[in-house]
Amino acid sequence: MQTMLLRYLLVVFSMLLSPCILASEPVTWTSAQHSGETRVHLYFFWSQKCPHCLKAVPFIDSLQRDYAWLEVHSAEVSQNRQNLQRYVEMASSLDHEARSVPAFFICGKLITGYDSPEGVGQQILDHAHACRQKPAMAFSAADDATLLLPFIGTVDPKSNSLLIFTLIIAGMDSFNPCAFFVLLFLLSLMVHARSRTRMLLIGSTFVGISALIYFLFMAAWLNLFMMIGAAPTITLIAGMVAIIIGIINTKDYFLFRQGPSLSIPESAKPSLYRRMRELIKANNIATMFLGTVALAVAANSYELLCTAGFPMVYTRLLSLNELSSLQHYAYLVLYNLIYVIPLMIIVVVFSFTLGAYKLSEQQGRFLKLLSGLMMLGLGLIMLFAPDLLVTAIWPGFTLLVAAVVASAGIHWLTKKT
Repeated sequence: MQTMLLRYLLVVFSMLLSPCILASEPVTWTSAQHSGETRVHLYFFWSQKCPHCLKAVPFIDSLQRDYAWLEVHSAEVSQNRQNLQRYVEMASSLDHEARSVPAFFICGKLITGYDSPEGVGQQILDHAHACRQKPAMAFSAADDATLLLPFIGTVDPKSNSLLIFTLIIAGMDSFNPCAFFVLLFLLSLMVHARSRTRMLLIGSTFVGISALIYFLFMAAWLNLFMMIGAAPTITLIAGMVAIIIGIINTKDYFLFRQGPSLSIPESAKPSLYRRMRELIKANNIATMFLGTVALAVAANSYELLCTAGFPMVYTRLLSLNELSSLQHYAYLVLYNLIYVIPLMIIVVVFSFTLGAYKLSEQQGRFLKLLSGLMMLGLGLIMLFAPDLLVTAIWPGFTLLVAAVVASAGIHWLTKKT
């Protein structure tokens, strides 16, 4: 352990003495050696305060020794503002943001994070060899951006079907017991008014305002993760929080109203019921609309406790995709459209049938179980294989099917006993 630490200190000291990369220095991806062969340039940005950087330093040092045709430009960013500025400029020139270190630029490609010589190290070396063989080859930074995720190493977020993932996780989130409870109770009260128009207006307004609040909630999560960047620790924390939420929701199926719960508190329900009854007595459209907006805001302030898990997981993974701000928000809009589909179906069915239906305690507990098992699965995947959620379609489908089958099986067994 002491030998390794000493080696790190020696390498760091030697690299601190190496020339820094000035902000005005032009970027050179390849150049010609005296022998006529191609020299490849690697730009390495790192920080003394970053454990992954210190882990990468010996590997980068070995590249300089072992490959005469590879020229390394090392830049420590925590002690040198010019180096930090250079990192920001180079990332921006490739349509990326300078979010984290270590960062490697090679032949127009940005790679962030480091795990081992066999992982990120081999990836860097492969690109260096490819660039040396074909110096004129054009690397697309937008297509090749990679990130380091915990336990996995590097992943390419652009090589996935983000659309499919959005549909899957939004579909999971749409079966929200808290949202179902409030909407069904509201519509059941509205049945007594025997007005389809009134029910459709109030129901659709409630769902629309709920979707807007949910969108703003998710946008806040997304902006938080975008500020933090692609740090693997944040993904780990998000995974652990998802597991905790999953455990609490699953617990609610077996120990309902016992211990901590992410449900609408009983103390808040009388106030919500009072607002709903006032809507029935409203005499004009303006009063109904304002009352519905107030009810939606009040109800969602409690419902967000039920739904914090899925938006957190989704926005964390969305932030790991190199997209423009417009694309990020477009995905949030799509997510929320999927989220409100079941709610709008309920509104339409109630409005045209004038039926009355309330979510029973047993059904609410089943939805909590289903939600809990899905959150547990998502949390475990985020801990051990987060790239699977955005690089392949089958994990999302498998998780959804497994949660439904497991929930149905547990529900059947508990009823039998």
